[in-house]
Amino acid sequence: QVQLVESGGGLVQPGGSLRLSCAASGNIFGRSVMGWYRQAPGEQRNLVAAISTGGSTSYADSVRGRFTISRDNAKNTVYLQMNSLKPEDTAVYYCYANSRGDYYWGQGTQVTVSS
Repeated sequence: QVQLVESGGGLVQPGGSLRLSCAASGNIFGRSVMGWYRQAPGEQRNLVAAISTGGSTSYADSVRGRFTISRDNAKNTVYLQMNSLKPEDTAVYYCYANSRGDYYWGQGTQVTVSS
């Protein structure tokens, strides 16, 4: 059974940093594109960042230069380092895995950027 478990969300002031983690179980990590989406209240879920099995990365324009996605294949974990956070980054962040066309999702973790 595949499970994605996120951690690391919370409340942070503008300009601050957070690191999200997503641990995957179910023997899919090594063959999956991993990434993060986010969804703010009243808005659709949007892709934030993704990382391929080979380590190639892509980012939404709104976060490029501030967020960094990485993966540790030995720990079956993907990370999202978020720096210079802005109030508009406030959302529920969801980890996902794309395993050869099969998508899996975490339960989401809240990130709130506010003074």
